[in-house]
Amino acid sequence: MGKCVLVVDDEPKNIKLVRDLIQMLGHTVIEAVNGRMALEMAKKHLPDLILMDIQMPVMDGIQATRLLKSDPATHAIPIIVLTSYAMAGDRERIIESGCDGYMTKPLDTRAFIATMAKMLTIEDVFKDE
Repeated sequence: MGKCVLVVDDEPKNIKLVRDLIQMLGHTVIEAVNGRMALEMAKKHLPDLILMDIQMPVMDGIQATRLLKSDPATHAIPIIVLTSYAMAGDRERIIESGCDGYMTKPLDTRAFIATMAKMLTIEDVFKDE
């Protein structure tokens, strides 16, 4: 049975690429276009994984991640950042916010597929924390 992945990005082309790649692996994708919407979708659907952009309108990905990780209902959901915002020190700041991983855009589609296949076949590794 496929997993559910929440993709959070304000750029429709990025969402389409990630959605297509994840669906190709047999998983379901739900989408949000900002951090506030991501909070709502995560609480409603409790996805198996969240792929989070950083720079978005309404609420950025760092703030959304901190709120998701501080909420008992969503704290165990792994969050991987997908961002083109990659300045010196950003990776550390992003990981400190509670993210479980970090990938830069533009995506290397082969590496992305391999990472998603690995993460989404692990049976509830993070759910029991």
